[in-house]
Amino acid sequence: MSIAALSVLVAPPLEQGWSLTPPPRWNPWAPLDVRETPNLVTSIKLWRLQDDPELCRLALSSSPLKYTRVPDSASAAGCPLENPVRISASDLAFSSSFIASCELAVAFALFEQHGLQPAAHQVFGQRVVHIEHLGSFACRNIGGSQRRSQHASANALDIAGFRLADGRRITLARDWKGDGEEARFLRQVRDAACEHFNATLGPDYNVAHRDHFHLDMGLFRMCR
Repeated sequence: MSIAALSVLVAPPLEQGWSLTPPPRWNPWAPLDVRETPNLVTSIKLWRLQDDPELCRLALSSSPLKYTRVPDSASAAGCPLENPVRISASDLAFSSSFIASCELAVAFALFEQHGLQPAAHQVFGQRVVHIEHLGSFACRNIGGSQRRSQHASANALDIAGFRLADGRRITLARDWKGDGEEARFLRQVRDAACEHFNATLGPDYNVAHRDHFHLDMGLFRMCR
C-alpha cells in the first residue's frame, strides 16, 4: 500500500465532504473485531492499538482470549511495560500463562482464529487444543547486539509446539524437516503467522530459532 493511500485511510473523516461511511470492517477508525476476516485495513487497526489502551481492550473483548490486565511498570525500569496483559487461555490452552503487550495479544488472537486453526483443519481435519511456548517477556538484548529484543517489552512470543485434539504432538525441533503432514502443517502455520505478526522467524532463519517460531510486533517486517 502506498504512503498516499495509507494517509487517506488513516486520516480522520472530515465533518463535510463525506457522503458515505464505510462498514466497520473497512473503516480504519472503527474498533478492530477479531472475529471479522482480516482485510487491507486490519494492519492499520492493529497499528492504532499501540497508543490507545481502551481501543486495544475493545479489540481483545471481541476475541476468545482469557486475560487479566497487568499494571504498567515504572518508566525507570530497565524494561518498562505499557498496557500489558497476562494471557491464561483462549479457545485452546497454553503450557503456561504469559505476559504480552496488548497489540501482541490481539495479533495472536487474529492468528489463532484466521491462521492456526484453519491450517490444522486443512492438514489434519481437527483443531489445535494446546500450544507449547518458550515465553514472552524477558528483559534482554537481541543476541550479540546492543539493541533491545522485542521480548524486553513483552512484544514477542516464542512458540515451540502444538497438540491436536486427538492428542498428537507436533514440535518444530522434531517435525520441521521433511515433507510429511506435520512439516506441511508447520510451514502453513509459519506462512499464516507472517500475515498477522510483523516478524516471524523460524528454523529457516538461523540455528537459534531451530526449535521455535519467534513472533513479534516490532517495527521491522520479516518472514523467515
